Amino acid sequence: MTIGALLGAALLAAPVAAHATAAPAGAPPAASPAAAAATGLDDPAKKDIAMQIVSSAENSSLDWKAQYKYIEDIRDGRGYTAGIIGFCSGTGDMLDLVEYYTQVKPGNVLAKYLPALRKVNGGDSHAGLDPNFTKDWAKAATDAEFKKAQDHERDRVYFNPAVGQGKSDGVGTLGQFIYYDAIVMHGDGGDSTSFRNIRKRALTKAKPPAQGGNETTWLNAFLDARVWAMKQEEAHSDTSRVDTAQRVFLKKGNLNLNTPLDWKVYGDSFHIG
Repeated sequence: MTIGALLGAALLAAPVAAHATAAPAGAPPAASPAAAAATGLDDPAKKDIAMQIVSSAENSSLDWKAQYKYIEDIRDGRGYTAGIIGFCSGTGDMLDLVEYYTQVKPGNVLAKYLPALRKVNGGDSHAGLDPNFTKDWAKAATDAEFKKAQDHERDRVYFNPAVGQGKSDGVGTLGQFIYYDAIVMHGDGGDSTSFRNIRKRALTKAKPPAQGGNETTWLNAFLDARVWAMKQEEAHSDTSRVDTAQRVFLKKGNLNLNTPLDWKVYGDSFHIG
């Protein structure tokens, strides 16, 4: 769910840069691509854990695969919030999703809403969407191609940029997840609360491992900046998804996000064995 600056086409045109960073002098040889993938958040098992943790915050459930059909207006000024990552009709990522879905499956049940989605982008209006958009969204969610489209846009806009930046910064699986959760909520626009500017704020306090910093110190600095960003908006001022979840893993030194995991979000307790 993106917040802050409304992303729209900007996300399509300019996802987070994830340029490789040279290893510090004296560092051990880089792991092979296969080994790196196996130890990062992009390992399938770790990615599933990441989706469960995000779903615990976004949907109060670990069953993230049940969320393809989810859609409601949560009255946060972003119109409808829907799907596995909280695509919003007011922030551009829902429009991008339906455009992509229509590219791969022309004439789908949501294609007729594209003109309305373009018009409501940037606000909370339902004009041209009601009364049947939510029903048609749920109908689309029974289509395997729509599920694949949601996965594609989640990865393109949020997951891959977060993991790429995490690997560039030299952080492990937990750090990559911390980045991912931040970009899901804040997007990567140019406003002060966007992912890239949360990272810039953290850089004034610490350095990531790729720049010679301590990983735990860096991630604490990043989470401090993330909490600041969350508190800038009433809709996300409850910082428990950081305080009683990500901080818990970090304090335990669980930099690889290994199970078992126990955390709380918005007062609810969750466990992955």
